[in-house]
Amino acid sequence: MTQYVMNRSKLWSRKSKEDKIFDLINLLFLTTLSLVVLYPLYFIIIASISNPDSVYNGDVWFWPQGITFEGYERIFQDNRIWTGYKNTVLYTVVGTLVNVTLTLMAAYALSRKDLVGRNFFMILFVFTMFFSGGLIPTYLVVKNLGMVDTMWALIIPKAVAVWNLIVARTFFQSTIPDELLESAKMDGCSNTKFFLKIVLPLSKPIIAVMVLFYAVTHWNSFFDALIYLNNEDKYPLQLILRSILIQNEASASMVGDVESFAAQQRIADLIKYGVIIVAAIPLLVLYPFIQKYFVKGALIGSIKG
Repeated sequence: MTQYVMNRSKLWSRKSKEDKIFDLINLLFLTTLSLVVLYPLYFIIIASISNPDSVYNGDVWFWPQGITFEGYERIFQDNRIWTGYKNTVLYTVVGTLVNVTLTLMAAYALSRKDLVGRNFFMILFVFTMFFSGGLIPTYLVVKNLGMVDTMWALIIPKAVAVWNLIVARTFFQSTIPDELLESAKMDGCSNTKFFLKIVLPLSKPIIAVMVLFYAVTHWNSFFDALIYLNNEDKYPLQLILRSILIQNEASASMVGDVESFAAQQRIADLIKYGVIIVAAIPLLVLYPFIQKYFVKGALIGSIKG
C-alpha cells in the first residue's frame, strides 16, 4: 500500500501543470456526474425506510428519519408482487437463455468466412434494424402463431437483437483465429464440437455481456406484456409496478387498513419508493458477478463494425 502511494506521488510530481489542471477538472466533473446519478437512487433507498410524514414534510434528504420497514412489509404482503416476481424471473431466465443461445450461434456462423451467402444474411439482419414490421403486423403474426397470452409472445419475436448479433460476430472475428479452426479440423474436430468445446470457453466475456444486455432488457420490459398478455396472473413485475407507480393503484391489501385518505396517500408514497428498490435488487446483485467480463467483452465486440 505504501509503495502504491509512493508510485502515485511520483507519477503526480512528473506531470506538467496543464496535465494536473486537466486531471483536477476531470475529477471534479466525474465526481459531480456521479453524485447526480447516484443521489436519486440513494434518496429512494433512505425514503423507503423513513417515516412517511418526514418524507412528506421534506425532512429526508441525506439520512433516513424515523426508520421504519412498514413499506416493505406491506409490499411483500401483496400477492401481486410475488406473482410478478415469479413471472419476471421466469421470463428473464428463459428469454435470456433463448436470446444468448440463438445470438451466439448466429454470430459465430456469420463470423466464419466459409459460410456461403453470409453477406446476404447479414444484410437481411441489418435491414430489420431500420425497417421493422410495425406494431399491428407483429401482433397479427404473434396471434396467428397462437402465442397471445403466453410467455413466448414476450420472447420469440425478439429472440435475436441485431445490434447484439453484430457485437458478438465482431468478437468472434477478433478473438477466434482461422488457424485455430484449421488445427482443430486436422485433429478430426467437427464444427459443432469446435464451437462447443473451443469457441464457447474462449468467449466468456462476450457471453457475460450478452447475458447482461438481454437480462436487463427482459427485466425492465413491460410494453410487450401490455400488448400480448390478457391474464393478470401472467403479468411481469414491471407491469404491476407500472400500475402502482404511474397509475397510482396501490392495492387495498397494501393501504386498506389505514383510515384517513391523507395517511393512505403517505403510505402509498412509501410503498412506491419500496417497490423501486425491490425491482432493482436482482440486477444490482447480478451485476458485480459479471462486471469483470463486461468492459472487456463490450470493448472487444465494438472495435470493428
